[in-house]
Amino acid sequence: MITNIRHTGITVQNLDKMMNFFIKTLGFKLKKKMNERGSYIENMLALKNVNVITAKLKAPDGSLVELLKFKNYKSTKNWKGKIFFTGPTHIALSVQDLDKSYKILKKKGVKFNAPPQLSPDGFAKVTFFRGPENIHIELVEELN
Repeated sequence: MITNIRHTGITVQNLDKMMNFFIKTLGFKLKKKMNERGSYIENMLALKNVNVITAKLKAPDGSLVELLKFKNYKSTKNWKGKIFFTGPTHIALSVQDLDKSYKILKKKGVKFNAPPQLSPDGFAKVTFFRGPENIHIELVEELN
């Protein structure tokens, strides 16, 4: 039934800052940015009079991250199960050479939780860092 992950949605407080981070720091490209309102988006999100700016950002492999900035619903940093609150917990991005990516991002000012680590099963090298608005980002290099 499921064939792949279409995108990961992240509700943000500062859309410009987050877009800049994903594009300039992580190398994503802007695919589409639009202001969404009306019955379709209201029905999909089960919200009344919703007005949201969405930005779809494309990774080099074609996978997508969708950033959402709600204009008329207040977003907070405390996840309470509402679509317009800041979240999710993290996004995982695949890389070909984690050690090289780690060095490049450190030079760009990214602060990591720890240097790349080998996963307990030996399947991957992994590291985590926080992006703007404290979103957790995981970088993964598959080894097998």
